[in-house]
Amino acid sequence: MRFRDRHDAGRQLAERLEGYRGTDSIVLALPRGGVPVGYEVARRLDAPLDVLVARKLGAPTQPELGIGAIAPGDIIVMSANAPLIPDVTPAYIEAVTRRETVEMNRRMHLYRGNRPPVSLQGRTVILVDDGLATGVTALAAVRSARQQGAHHLVFAAPVCAFQGIQTLTPEVDQVVYVHAPGDLRAIGLWYDDFRQTTDEEVQRLLAFDA
Repeated sequence: MRFRDRHDAGRQLAERLEGYRGTDSIVLALPRGGVPVGYEVARRLDAPLDVLVARKLGAPTQPELGIGAIAPGDIIVMSANAPLIPDVTPAYIEAVTRRETVEMNRRMHLYRGNRPPVSLQGRTVILVDDGLATGVTALAAVRSARQQGAHHLVFAAPVCAFQGIQTLTPEVDQVVYVHAPGDLRAIGLWYDDFRQTTDEEVQRLLAFDA
């Protein structure tokens, strides 16, 4: 039931996406952890691989607690629980959004260098991450891909929480996964090796000169 690492997870996920081989699909991975998974999917489908950088917006005193997410194209998605978190004011949301937008743009340049993004207009887009929990960051990425012209949109991850699937289903054409446990707890628990993916690994897998 567990994956050895992200590459093993990507190979297992790719088996469930076999129907997209030979189509006009493009694989968009969510850095950093989604890139090794997306790399294996793209290899199996013989599809181009690119990145879509979305950023979580962290709570004031708990940065790991997401109150929302942003993605390219001025996309912002707020969590339903954001109003319940202390000190989440309009001024704070504006400040954290501005800060994370700078970081998002920095990472896009770091990973892609001067190479322009692949056009999504009229394409089948497979958005890939290493797991899906609440789905807020993934939803921001989905909306960004739609805004960029994706015609048929698939979200794929090796392990998906039921809540995340419910969040994305109304806005994508398909959600693909290997496991969808009733109690996800933490994505990392589904991997034997869940060490952090480095920027250098992302650059190497994308084969871009950053």
